Amino acid sequence: MSLYGLLGRITPDPTRIVFPRCKILKKDSVMILEVAILNVKPGQEARFEAAFATAGELIQSAHGYLGHELRRCIGSTSKYLLLVRWAQLEDHTKGFRGSAEYRQWAAILHHFYDPFPQVECYSEPLGFDDVE
Repeated sequence: MSLYGLLGRITPDPTRIVFPRCKILKKDSVMILEVAILNVKPGQEARFEAAFATAGELIQSAHGYLGHELRRCIGSTSKYLLLVRWAQLEDHTKGFRGSAEYRQWAAILHHFYDPFPQVECYSEPLGFDDVE
């Protein structure tokens, strides 16, 4: 199954993909996946999760934002995985990171982290499951 089948649903126009709570993405577009491991200070997990719910609304308004997930680690309850889908790398690096919304995001969330997370961006899957 392709990335589009996993993350979105095909509309009547097969060149358009709809992501939940997101904008339309052309099927031939490149999607960027931002990945961050968030180590939250022990004992702050409930406060972090409540703060993240507020901060999540800020990122959703960013140009090029396609969706995000926050997952709690099973083996370490103070560790979270953040996945954010962007239409283009610049939507994350220049658009959101350069915005007033990002400064609010940082004020709401950054004090919870120890150590501060490393954020990396990844291209679309290499397509090995499409090989016959």
